Amino acid sequence: MSTTTIRIDDELKAQVAAAAEREGKTPHAFIVEAIARQVQLAQQDAEFHRVADARWAKVLASGKTVRWDKARAYLEARARGAKARRPAARKLDR
Repeated sequence: MSTTTIRIDDELKAQVAAAAEREGKTPHAFIVEAIARQVQLAQQDAEFHRVADARWAKVLASGKTVRWDKARAYLEARARGAKARRPAARKLDR
C-alpha cells in the first residue's frame, strides 16, 4: 500500500476529525472511505453518460423515439402493476 499526502486547511481538518469521531472512525478511515465513495460516484456517472450517449446515437440512427408523456404513462402503469400497452415510436422532430 502506498502513502499519499493531501493538504487541507485547518478548518476542514477539524471538520473531518469531528465527523469521523461521530461515526466512530479514525480521520484516516473517514477520508479513505470518502475518496472511495467519490470514485464510485465518478464511475457511475461515467457509465450513465456512456449508456445515455449510446441510446442517443440509436435514436439519431433510427430517427424514432417515444414521446415522454406516453412513455411516462406507460411506466407509471407498469409500476402500479397494471397492464399497459407499449407506446409506439414516432419520427423524431428535428
